[in-house]
Amino acid sequence: MIIDIEIADPAWGDVDQSVRCAANAALAAVFPDGKTRELSIRLSDNEEVRGLNRDYRDKDKPTNVLSFESEMPDMAWPEGEPYPIGDIIVAYETVRDEALAQGKDLENHLCHLIVHGVLHLSGYDHEDDTTAEKMEALEITILASLGISDPYQA
Repeated sequence: MIIDIEIADPAWGDVDQSVRCAANAALAAVFPDGKTRELSIRLSDNEEVRGLNRDYRDKDKPTNVLSFESEMPDMAWPEGEPYPIGDIIVAYETVRDEALAQGKDLENHLCHLIVHGVLHLSGYDHEDDTTAEKMEALEITILASLGISDPYQA
């Protein structure tokens, strides 16, 4: 897997390894075929995420994580070439505030959101109870493989 991580807001600190591990675990879980995928992750702030949320989702407010699928041409992908699946962007202030409010470790919460974003890029959603339960169960399994406890437990 090729994972490009950009830490745009220095408030994130040294989380590169944790983010990379979370992304790799999620990618391996949803793409077990062994083909190389390419993913871009940007660790940013509320201001940037708010602008993207407004421009692409018509919601003029920050959110914790956004995922943007790659728009690929309708063609066979060249064998052996990494396949770009998309981009994930995360807002520091929102994630920090959520972690504090929920009594969670910030880095573990970030890893959860990276896994969540990868699952969105691979077709999972939480639009109804059935799809949400399926997505959450996979998140829990992936996070457990990283030693992170169930984020949905109180």
